[in-house]
Amino acid sequence: MIIRGIERRNIFEDGRDYCNLIERLDTLLPETNTDCYAWALMPNHAHFLLRSGPDGLPTLMRRLLTGYAVSFNLRHQRSGQLFQNRYKSIVCQEEPYLKELVRYIHLNPLRAKLVANFGELAHYENCGHSVLLGNIRRAWHNTEYVLGFFGQSIQSAKRAYLEFLEAGIGQGRRDDLVGGGLVRSHGGWTAVKTRRLAMEHLKSDERILGDDGFVDSILSKAKETYDRRYELIRRGIDVNKLAEKVAHSYGVEPEYVLSSGRQKKRVEARSLLCYLAVKELRMTLAELARRFELTPSAVSYAVARGEKIAKQRGFKLLENN
Repeated sequence: MIIRGIERRNIFEDGRDYCNLIERLDTLLPETNTDCYAWALMPNHAHFLLRSGPDGLPTLMRRLLTGYAVSFNLRHQRSGQLFQNRYKSIVCQEEPYLKELVRYIHLNPLRAKLVANFGELAHYENCGHSVLLGNIRRAWHNTEYVLGFFGQSIQSAKRAYLEFLEAGIGQGRRDDLVGGGLVRSHGGWTAVKTRRLAMEHLKSDERILGDDGFVDSILSKAKETYDRRYELIRRGIDVNKLAEKVAHSYGVEPEYVLSSGRQKKRVEARSLLCYLAVKELRMTLAELARRFELTPSAVSYAVARGEKIAKQRGFKLLENN
């Protein structure tokens, strides 16, 4: 996954900014049961190799990026969007891509000349390479899993990992892994679209790295999501219908949910509504902020709160979900 600053501007200005994001990862990755296998923070972008938890990557990224952007803007006395559009994500089949992606990501600071040489990279605090070598501790980085791809003992695995990483220094940018072109074993995304019904959430900047079977399985899951969204549209479920269903669940009128106020029941109901609007209708935080006259950060907190409420109440939007 790649996140970039808007107009290629910096998303990190100094050491405190780097520490801010790392501290958020320290909290959010365990909370969302997300495994991190590789990462590198650069001045105007960042790379992560993650295995998402049961709630999926969007939940993690919404909380991570919104919280960080609010903090960054306050600290640097700026306003407006910090990140460029949506983060770019790549769905990766572990063999053989995991090792290649770990190497590519961890060599980023060296390619960008943020460190003077390969030896200095081993102590660079804002990259997972130093963590895999044991020079810096980050409890949220799953070092054991990654090193398991390189050897049975810790020491032999570290030696093999170092050799593998050093061998990739001369490769430069790998467009086949993270570049602009979509990589599909079926012959590219254009070819896939001719063989499958279009699936909106895969049409832009997501990529799949893997063999035919892996690609088919990912597209099959994508079709399930697409089919569900089509069913919601067919039933005429929009944000107003969501408000009606949430209101019914709380035994109140829809206007009570949609209007402003700090009553506990109203706050809970609106939080649940915000969560469902993001999860089911794919509404953005900005759209909801305009709809409810809130800040995007306030909506983000409401969505996170609504997610917990939905689980506690066992709320189901459709009878068969």
